[in-house]
Amino acid sequence: MSTIIRDLFGGAIKAVLPSNLVDASDFRQIPDNQEVFLYPDSNVSIIVEVLQRVDAQDDDSAIRFHFDSLAHDNSAETALVEAVATLTNTRGDKTPSAITLVGIQTVAKFNKSAGDRIRILMALYRIPDKLVDLVVTFNIPIQALDSVDVTEEGWKTTQSHFDGLVRSLSIVDFGLFV
Repeated sequence: MSTIIRDLFGGAIKAVLPSNLVDASDFRQIPDNQEVFLYPDSNVSIIVEVLQRVDAQDDDSAIRFHFDSLAHDNSAETALVEAVATLTNTRGDKTPSAITLVGIQTVAKFNKSAGDRIRILMALYRIPDKLVDLVVTFNIPIQALDSVDVTEEGWKTTQSHFDGLVRSLSIVDFGLFV
């Protein structure tokens, strides 16, 4: 699958993403602080959002806060963090290093009795002087009642796309965060 450099938030941010992603704003209203993309052949979604910086003791606590906040917003039955790591920005630009998280949430959708197991890949870019947290979230159904589960091959591909986005994300206009 080919990738392209996409302009996010009017070009203030650039990142490498698969070329076949569907921009959700083409068919539904998306808040101004978000960019949402969907895979055309699965229920995998990507959300890039500008959020108010959370008051956390350290980067690990900050990304866990965002993960727990997502679990709360989704009314998740369970939320488990599997790993947290930092990917250092070695490009020499002013984009902060990314704090990444891998986790799983169990979410009952549309009042169903059993929950779907969703693997979450999350990256956090903290911008202290603007009081902003930029959060990238991949939602990957690994066991869902009403959709096709992502296969092991699909998981590896999606994980590669996440890695490519996180390593390539570049903030080119910090004026976005006013």
